[in-house]
Amino acid sequence: MRKISPRDFTGTRAWEAMGIERIEGATTVRLHWTDQPYKWHVNDGPEVFVVLDGRVEMHARTAEGEVVHQLGVGDVFHAADGDEHVAHPVGAARVLVIEREGSV
Repeated sequence: MRKISPRDFTGTRAWEAMGIERIEGATTVRLHWTDQPYKWHVNDGPEVFVVLDGRVEMHARTAEGEVVHQLGVGDVFHAADGDEHVAHPVGAARVLVIEREGSV
């Protein structure tokens, strides 16, 4: 058992992650710290992205074009399998990501 305070976690590089749990060897729960955008990607399964500290602009490509979702503390972004997206933090941010192990 442990308590994790996201504000106490700072990575040494963008998108560094603290592993929290592996669920049945197929799903990971990780706390990420970043101050840089990620990269456009499509996960090989669903992804749940929760902003714990800071702000994130989540860009997503849809049939209608690019959409930008403004995410603040407590906001959740869900990407289904096949959804193309990229996270752009506004300053430093800490996010909880739940996804298939080994996903991009």
